[in-house]
Amino acid sequence: MRASDFRSFHEASKRSGVILTFGGDLSENILFSLGEVLKLRMRHEETDAAVAKRVFSIFVEQAQNVIRYSADKVAPAEPPGPARVSAGMIAVGTEEGRFFVVCGNEVGRTEVPRLRERLDEIATLSSDELRKVYREKLRQPPDEGSLGGSIGLIEIARRSSAPVEYDFQDLGAERSLFCLKAFI
Repeated sequence: MRASDFRSFHEASKRSGVILTFGGDLSENILFSLGEVLKLRMRHEETDAAVAKRVFSIFVEQAQNVIRYSADKVAPAEPPGPARVSAGMIAVGTEEGRFFVVCGNEVGRTEVPRLRERLDEIATLSSDELRKVYREKLRQPPDEGSLGGSIGLIEIARRSSAPVEYDFQDLGAERSLFCLKAFI
């Protein structure tokens, strides 16, 4: 990437309201460091504490989804190495007076219908219904194939101020790019 390309990217990010962005191999250690930067940035901007907490929570959930479910994974060299390193992108910014957190990562094309169905179902739920489903999920074992408690998407929806937006873009026969955007 040349300086002019990087400048164009930086200016486009600023025009889009991006205050923090990361793209590449993401791990829990990198998530921790990015989280510290986000906290400092929001403190510096004197963001309302309740809003900052919701932004941070959604940021962590989305980053964990990238780490756990990205189809583009880097295997650790040895067992004592990092548990998971996966490729993806995450950005935090402001748009029309509210914060957003958006992430993107590759998923297997066979996962798209199930993920789309789950997100569509979550989008139809009221805040009371989301709270009820969240509590029910906490008492149940994780869904098959889940690497967490099967509550991440519900948690993101609960903390968002509007229904989450999502999109898929085919990347070939076997993979799709999955993007998820939440507003706070």
